[in-house]
Amino acid sequence: MNYRHAFHAGNHADVFKHSVLLALCEALASKPAPCFALDTHAGRGLYFLDDEASRRTGEANEGVEALLGHDARPPALEPYRAAIAACRAAHGGSAYPGSPWLLAHALRPQDAIACCEVQPEEAAALRRCFAGDRRIGVHQRDGYAAVGALLPPRHGGRRIGRGLVLVDPPYEAQRGEFDPVLAALREGLARWPQGMFMLWYPVKQRAALGPFLRRAAQLPAKSVLLAELMVRAEESVLRMNGSGVLVCNPPWRLDATLQALLPALQAALAPGRGAHRLQWLREET
Repeated sequence: MNYRHAFHAGNHADVFKHSVLLALCEALASKPAPCFALDTHAGRGLYFLDDEASRRTGEANEGVEALLGHDARPPALEPYRAAIAACRAAHGGSAYPGSPWLLAHALRPQDAIACCEVQPEEAAALRRCFAGDRRIGVHQRDGYAAVGALLPPRHGGRRIGRGLVLVDPPYEAQRGEFDPVLAALREGLARWPQGMFMLWYPVKQRAALGPFLRRAAQLPAKSVLLAELMVRAEESVLRMNGSGVLVCNPPWRLDATLQALLPALQAALAPGRGAHRLQWLREET
């Protein structure tokens, strides 16, 4: 696998995905009991937007930098803005947090986090990023296999009842990733049926998504919520036109949170264009 997220860090998909991730973390942290988070495709944890990879693509200019430069400050985006500010206060003005950093920032001392990264160089960087943080275990291993190995989570010999699994693969071949993604979600839900599962996916060719979403609606979850943010017309075939997330077993009122978040993101990242949607694929009755 040749994928390196450094080329894409801070792009529109990251802004969207990480805003939703923080909303899920807020729901987890609202109750005192310890929780667990598993990041199956963690990357290196921390990126710098002035490095060669990021400057080569310039994708952050249409993502995090566009959002931070937007005049409006809707409340729905304040958790994300605050996380970026905290990351840059700690690591410098060009820093951008990956999902492991955001999990570490948003969760609490009593919580546990497992981060999986299969590429040796990225895994080594991830270990350096969290050296000394005893909450976080870094595993150089396949993230899909970790779903079976690490769930249901345990701490001190007891199962942890609450938590989140983030599945965020690189989709080097979009259609080819859907089968292992759905298999991992199905296994994870079987092993930890009360856990929340968040899956991110790119929107490149809409025709590829129909069968995938129909299968996702049949996952053994109590409910499945879909959210998408498009930043350009879907007929553009050369670039990622937007992205989506599926949340299995979403927390109470996540749909209301996303109803405020999605138009705020569209206004900041795709003013006068783009689109968003929020849809229950399966709603708990």
